[in-house]
Formats: sequence, structure tokens, C-alpha cells
Amino acid sequence: MTSTPLDGSSLDGKVALVAGATRGAGRGIATELGAAGATVYVTGRSTRAARSEYNRPETIEETADLVTRAGGTGIAVPMDHLDPAQTRALVERIDREQGRLDVLVNDVWGGEHLAQWDTPLWEHDLDAGLRLLRLAIDTHIITSHFALPLLIRRPGGLVVEVTDGTKSYNDANYRVSFFYDQAKSAVIRLAYAQAHELREHGATAVALTPGWLRSEMMLDVYGVREDNWLDAAKVQPHFVISETPRYVGRAVAALAADPQVARWNGQSLSSGQLAREYGFTDLDGSQPDAWRYLVEVQDPGKPADATGYR
Repeated sequence: MTSTPLDGSSLDGKVALVAGATRGAGRGIATELGAAGATVYVTGRSTRAARSEYNRPETIEETADLVTRAGGTGIAVPMDHLDPAQTRALVERIDREQGRLDVLVNDVWGGEHLAQWDTPLWEHDLDAGLRLLRLAIDTHIITSHFALPLLIRRPGGLVVEVTDGTKSYNDANYRVSFFYDQAKSAVIRLAYAQAHELREHGATAVALTPGWLRSEMMLDVYGVREDNWLDAAKVQPHFVISETPRYVGRAVAALAADPQVARWNGQSLSSGQLAREYGFTDLDGSQPDAWRYLVEVQDPGKPADATGYR
């Protein structure tokens, strides 16, 4: 196993953009990039002045504060990545203020309230489904379109496309809704295509999935907090394999600090896989490997037991 040091200086001088960082994986990624010393621009639509249609309390300003408290420099930019003008202005600001972009994380999502689970395409609300695809895919394309010219200005840049599911898992499994299925598989292909185009510029693109994420929303679903999350296993036993958003954040920080990151170019990766490779852990010191657990325990209908999987 190789190991990349995840300390407060491994990303000193590096500049990152985490698009879609208000909560969940985006917030965890931004925080861990900050903990490694990076300057992190964080974007989202929920602010202290107004909420998005999610109508949740987390704000993009809070995420920036978490980045700074972790040891980096957090810069909040309230915006909508479906708007090309706003996205262009963001990248121009980063160029003006920093003159570089080393890490781009495309994590914009926003589709939970739009997906109708276990509802066939012909019964699914069409407007909601198409809106889901725009939020999940178009935002990533628009952001990369404007950000990549700055990222390739110097070699070593990294693009992380955040999705749900590895390529092997998504290729073999229907993901509970036609539109959700399309969105999460398409993002993996976005990483593959960008990897092909970035290779000659010395940059790397990967798709990355967390496991069963203990996001703010998921904790609320089960009526638990991070300090008593295991109580949710009384309702959903397989929740024992879940992980914090900081775990996938540490995966991104490890990739960004790896001088040989190009070996991953174009690949579909998971937080559990990279934990084994780089030696980092979740906040509790464990190394949950959710996608192996799903294939070997949950999907075959075996009793919930995370022994050997975290």
C-alpha cells in the first residue's frame, strides 16, 4: 500500500473549486482540501440570505467557514452552475485572484426531491426528470467548459466528477429510477471523456463515488445525529456500512496530493478503494468499503454485518 501524507501542508499553495459544496459530499471534500492547506472556492445556491428549493438550513458560507477552520482558505461564491454567465464570471474571478486552478470538483447535484423512486419512465414526472438531468449533468459540463482552460494552464491539474456508484456496479444494476440511473452513469462517462482530452495537457480526470453517505439529509431521514448515527441501524441494518462526507473528502485530498495521480486517469474510483490505497480513514478510524459490501452482503440479502468491510 502506498501512502500520501494528509497533513496541513500537503496542498499548500494549491487552489481548488468545489462546485456544489453546500452540504453532503461537497462540503466534506471542501473541508478536507482545506485541512490539507488549499485555498478552496465553494459554490452553492443556499446562502444565509436565501435558500434553494431544497429549503434546508446548510449554507455555502458555513462551508467556507469550515474550510478556513480546518486550516485552509474558504471562499464562498453563491451561484447557479446552470447559468453560463455566472460560471464564466466565477472562473474569471479565480483567475484574477489566484492565477491558477489545480483541482476542480464537479459535485453539483440537487436531484433528491425530483427523483420518483421505483417509478417507470412513462409514469415519472417528465419535467422533474429532465430537471434532474440538467442539474446532474449540464452543471458539470458548463463548469468544466469554463474551468478547464485555467486548470490546464500548468501541468498536474485534477478533475473529480462526483457520482453515486462505481462503473462496474452501475453497469450491472438498475439505480432505482430511470432518470437517477442515467444521471449517475453519465457522470462517470463525463470523467472518462475529460480524461481523454486532458491527458495531453498533463491533467487527470476521475469519477469518484462515496459509499452510503451520512449526509445531513440522510441523518435527518433516520432521525439521528452524527454522534448517534448507529441508532439508525435499528431501522435500516445495512446503515452499519455508512460513512461521513469527510471520508470521500480525504479521498480527494489524497488524489490531489499524489504526484502520480495520472495513473488513475479516466477511472471510476470509490472512497473505500482509495482508503486502502492511500491509508486514510474515516473520522472514527475505520475504512468502510461500501461498494464491496453492497455486492457481497446487502444485495445477496445476507444479514447486515460490516465485519471485514470497515
